[in-house]
Amino acid sequence: MKSRTKVVVIGGGIAGCSTLYHLTQEGWSDVVLVERNELTSGTTWHSAAQVTNFGMNQTMVGLKTHSINLYKNLSENPEYPINYHHADGGIRLANTEAQMQGYRHFASMARGMGVEFEVIDAEECARRHPLISTTNLLGGLWDPLDGDIDPAQLCQALAYHARKAGAEVYRNTPVTALSQHKDDTWTVHTEQGDIDCDIVVNACGYRVNEVGAMMGVHHPVASMEHQYFLTEDIPGIAEAGHRMPLLRCQISDYYSRQEKGGLLVGFYEQDCKPWGMDGIDPNFVNALCPDDLDRVMDVLEGAFERMPALRETGIRSVVNGPITYTIDGAPLVGPIPSKRNAFCIIGLRAGLGEGGGHGWLLAQQIVHGEAFYDTWCLDPRRFTGHANVELTSLKAIEDYQNEFRFHFPHEHRPAGRPAKTTPLTPILAAEGAEFTVVNGWERVDYIKPSPDFHPSLTFNFDEAFNVVASEVKNVQENVGLCEVNGFNRLEITGPDRHSFLYRLFCGNVTRRSGRVGLGYLLNHQGMIKGEATIANIPASDRGPDRVWYGSAAASEYHDMDWLSQHLRADEDVQIRSMTNDQTILVLAGPNARNVLSACARGDWSKEAFPWLSVRETFIGFAPATVMGISFSGEHAYEIHVPNASLYAAYLTLRSAGERHGLKLFGARAVESMRMEKGFLHWKADLLTEFDPFETALDRFVNLDKGQFVGKDALLKRKASGPKRSLVTLKIDAIHAPAHGGASLMEGDTVVGTITSGDWGHRVGMNLAYAFVTPELTSPGTTMNLDMCGDMVAAEVIPFSPYDPDFSLMRS
Repeated sequence: MKSRTKVVVIGGGIAGCSTLYHLTQEGWSDVVLVERNELTSGTTWHSAAQVTNFGMNQTMVGLKTHSINLYKNLSENPEYPINYHHADGGIRLANTEAQMQGYRHFASMARGMGVEFEVIDAEECARRHPLISTTNLLGGLWDPLDGDIDPAQLCQALAYHARKAGAEVYRNTPVTALSQHKDDTWTVHTEQGDIDCDIVVNACGYRVNEVGAMMGVHHPVASMEHQYFLTEDIPGIAEAGHRMPLLRCQISDYYSRQEKGGLLVGFYEQDCKPWGMDGIDPNFVNALCPDDLDRVMDVLEGAFERMPALRETGIRSVVNGPITYTIDGAPLVGPIPSKRNAFCIIGLRAGLGEGGGHGWLLAQQIVHGEAFYDTWCLDPRRFTGHANVELTSLKAIEDYQNEFRFHFPHEHRPAGRPAKTTPLTPILAAEGAEFTVVNGWERVDYIKPSPDFHPSLTFNFDEAFNVVASEVKNVQENVGLCEVNGFNRLEITGPDRHSFLYRLFCGNVTRRSGRVGLGYLLNHQGMIKGEATIANIPASDRGPDRVWYGSAAASEYHDMDWLSQHLRADEDVQIRSMTNDQTILVLAGPNARNVLSACARGDWSKEAFPWLSVRETFIGFAPATVMGISFSGEHAYEIHVPNASLYAAYLTLRSAGERHGLKLFGARAVESMRMEKGFLHWKADLLTEFDPFETALDRFVNLDKGQFVGKDALLKRKASGPKRSLVTLKIDAIHAPAHGGASLMEGDTVVGTITSGDWGHRVGMNLAYAFVTPELTSPGTTMNLDMCGDMVAAEVIPFSPYDPDFSLMRS
């Protein structure tokens, strides 16, 4: 066994084998996999092993397409062929028009990734799958490349090709401890000896937190028992003359695929059961949980109704084994928060179907620092301090119960709520607030007109449309108040703070005391990494001269990692998180200055406190830091208040605002207004797949300044010209917004992809942002949007259709 290597991958299931294989494909051969027992002895060996193209976003579709292509190539390789039933086809069933509308959106989204789905009616579903009944069925989504694969053969093939490229695999080598050294390298301690390495990868399936504990971290991964059975031969399968398509039924919570002359039928029952909550037996290897078919009888009845042949068929065997889930059901693939040179590929509930793509994206991150796609939907840092075992298990149960039910726009399921709150949460709930969730925080979405107000789940504009319009109107004409909790706030101190930030931002960032600026951070490939406001706060009794770095709530762990990893040993800089200590109250509208002046001492005139200023003050007697910035496009202030004083500040503002028409507004109103102003959202419009020039952020780039992270790569990209460019679109539809991922078309050619969409209530337009081919960026250019299957016209318009000269914000 080696004593020194570049990467040690821990775990020999699909996650570990795929990672090892793809590391060699990226050119790293000095890599090792260690497995406590035999390859595939965890969850992988009993996987139902379905391989589909379906995904909830374009990144997921892309990684699944990579898996399909990889598995097909492996299956055809004469050196080590594997059994892969490629392109049997698969149907996802639906019995409501809303579900069918969702399928049409996913078909539009997948088209932008080169994947063709087909939305079919009930009769066509039955024609392609002759075992199903059309009772209570509207139709389904057809995936022509759906199939299944032999899990053990797949992993052995990946390991075989990795070994051939120079990698080594050590079976029966349990890891006993992990040690990280001052230079951020690691020692992996095993029962067979120690291995020093640069990088460690946790690919340990349901034992993920046993290895996590060796690093001093906890991963939000929980396991659920999952049952399927194999039937005796079914005459209808032989009579069909072709392999049965795979079936996934959100109506009855089951799936099936052909297995020899019968079916494999799996269940997602409501009376489901977590597994391993109190630890896992060390001897649980190639093992299963006890059968418990009584638990799935309700689901089985639905399967009998949909597939009557099951009533006449015997059961050959039952499989009940653990599968892993995360809080949102998507895997954790990428850097481990707060750790250097440590990665994970865990929580793969559909590991065999997706594992090829997950290993591909992780290997790219390890070798190159970034992946081919923006991987935020998989990033382990998208969950923060609230992600404990209990919350993860509650969300795993909920996700298991809704396995085939996709999330609708504005749908927020109830399990594990409220995870993060402020002192205002119950107050705002009493005011009628409906809440959305941002990184676990309960944030006001809008104020309900009545307690029994419950909008429909739909891809169209829902019943909250007029409620949001009213909130926007009051902000435009009077003044509104909005709580923005969870906003990532880092305090940066030390004499080298400005030179440190100078290196990280691609443009000029103000150093002037009492002033605020906006800037962008790039990765080493010259692509957008982050967006942040920088506020220079003068010394006071609250602290020394300092910088407040503010960014999206979801970026809390992501940005802290990026900043700390780029801090040089010779720089005198300290970074402290204030994210969970402060909350923002946004005061926006033409009467905002009057309200602020009524409850805070000092001169708040335009001359004394111009746009992009920052000042410490008191709201009544509550300490606060006020910034003259706006995300709505109206004259506005961000009022940052310690949580201990938040309620007092809120009461003071509400009282001062009574005579000025102050009303509450929420996140949906903010979304509408920021679309009208040309303001972008991190990880919706700001992606690692595009550079700042492609993202229409030229004014925030200064190539004449000294060296900054990503500058050399950005210069090369600029010389080669943009591949895609961000534009604002006016959509010719009044019934629905454009949804992220939807495809823009010229004839049968995809020419762009939507990133965000919403109705602009102040300008009376249906607005969207999209990345399109460079020749389509001129205002007045038209194309078609595939809006849930309907082709509607989309016209490029100038950015910021509302108040384009920013006069209101400066007023």
